[in-house]
Amino acid sequence: MDEVFGQSKRFFELPLNEKMKVLRNEKHRGYTPVLDELLDPDNQVHGDYKEGYYIGVEVPKDDPEVEKPFYGPNVWPEDGLLPGWRQTMEKFHHQALEVAKAVARIIALALGLEVDFFDKPEMLGKPIATLRLLHYGGQVSDPSKGIYGAGAHSDYGLITLLATDDVMGLQICKDKDAKPQIWEYVAPSFYSQSWGHARTLEQLYIQIAYFVEPSHDCLVECLPTCKSENNPPKFPPIYCATYLSQRYKDTHAELSVYEKHQT
Repeated sequence: MDEVFGQSKRFFELPLNEKMKVLRNEKHRGYTPVLDELLDPDNQVHGDYKEGYYIGVEVPKDDPEVEKPFYGPNVWPEDGLLPGWRQTMEKFHHQALEVAKAVARIIALALGLEVDFFDKPEMLGKPIATLRLLHYGGQVSDPSKGIYGAGAHSDYGLITLLATDDVMGLQICKDKDAKPQIWEYVAPSFYSQSWGHARTLEQLYIQIAYFVEPSHDCLVECLPTCKSENNPPKFPPIYCATYLSQRYKDTHAELSVYEKHQT
């Protein structure tokens, strides 16, 4: 983890013009500038005071799977700019996916399912797995004014693995429907989240997030052990690719706002 944190810091220390050369694309690969993401529009005056970098499952341009919205080639800094950077991130991506699959098996058992329930081809056989480097660079959060490092949100998919540096910055809310909500700091650590509610307040902070979602074609619906005649599903089924695409569209700036930086 030390190498991943070190390489992440090296990237975010680059001048903005260098980082903008690898601006995220329509596949959500690459650099996301400060304010690019707005997670809690009801309580934020503008986007999050964080910058990030998306790295997904590497799929070559000539692969038929590249037609899917979250598959494609990754975007990398120029060779020589950050020696060893790509290799470090690719190695971590592979290792984190194996950890996430092991966590999914534990979740399956806890829910009274077969241990390999989430290993099915339509679930984690071809997952949408995304490594995201995050940097909170100095703006002080002020909830009373709607200013946050990362607004309150629940992550989009099945599992989030989150490693933090030694700064106390992450908060979680165990009951988002409580009035008032009670927010608690999470000690710096390696944190696993599944359907939780979180926000970030600290102003100088690095996180390494790893998001794991089912395959594009997975029909996401209430699990068999979580419903009954007296407790029917609360939401209709939806394909994973459809749901994720809408969530990313709702929370990220249009790429057209960056056109002046690319001319």
